[in-house]
Amino acid sequence: MRSELFAAENLEKESAQPGLRLQNSKMLKIELNGECMARAGSMVAYQGDVRFQALGAGGFGKFLKQKLTGEGVPLMKISGRGDVFLANFAADVHLIDLEPGDALSINGSSVLAFDSTLQYDIKMVQGMGMASSAGLFNCVFTGQGRIAITTRGAPVVLTVDQPTYVDPQAAVCWSAGLQTGYHRAEQLGLGTLLGRSTGEAFTMSFAGQGFVVVQPSEEPPVAGAGQQQGGGVLGGLFD
Repeated sequence: MRSELFAAENLEKESAQPGLRLQNSKMLKIELNGECMARAGSMVAYQGDVRFQALGAGGFGKFLKQKLTGEGVPLMKISGRGDVFLANFAADVHLIDLEPGDALSINGSSVLAFDSTLQYDIKMVQGMGMASSAGLFNCVFTGQGRIAITTRGAPVVLTVDQPTYVDPQAAVCWSAGLQTGYHRAEQLGLGTLLGRSTGEAFTMSFAGQGFVVVQPSEEPPVAGAGQQQGGGVLGGLFD
C-alpha cells in the first residue's frame, strides 16, 4: 500500500527516554513509564498497559478554587507503561522545561499535560480588578519537570524589558515573578479598539524581568471571574 499519508513525518516518533515530547505541532506523545497528569478528555490514542483516573481540578481544595474562580485544569492521571497521544482541538502544542526556582503563571485553558513532579496552585493575578470578564486567577506551576501547553496559532514570546501590554484573552502564560496590572483601554489611548470581539475594555500590563507568551487568538471570557452565572459565584459550587 502506498500513500503520502505514510510519509516519515506522519509516522510515530520513537525515543529511548520516557516522558513528554512532540509527535507533531498539534499532538503530544507521552512515552509513559510511571505516571503523568493531563487535561481530562485530551487523549486521542494510546498503546500498551495504560490506566486513566479522573481527578477533577486536582484535589478538593483546587476543586473549590476552580468553582469559585472559574480557573483551573480538569485533570486526569495517566499511569502505567505505554504510549499516549494527546491533543486539544488541533491547537499548537509547545513544551516548557521548568527548573528548580522557576515559576510559570498560565491560563488553565492552555494546559495540556505535565510531569507529576510539578506542583500547581490556583492564584489570583496580582493587580487585577473585579471590573473585567477576563480571568483574574491563573495556575502557577513550580518544581522541576516538563509541561505541555497549547496555543491557538503560532505565538509570540515577548521579552519584558520595557512596559508591556497584552489583551487578557491573548495572554497564554508568563514568568510568575513579573508585576502585573490592569488598565482601561482608554487610559492607553486605544478607546474601543481593543477586545472588540470579546467585549474587553481592559489590557494587562507586565513589568520586571521575564517573558509573556501571546497567542494570535483570544480565549473566551472566564465565567466566575468577574462574571456571575447560574446564581452567582457561590451558586456555581453546586453546578
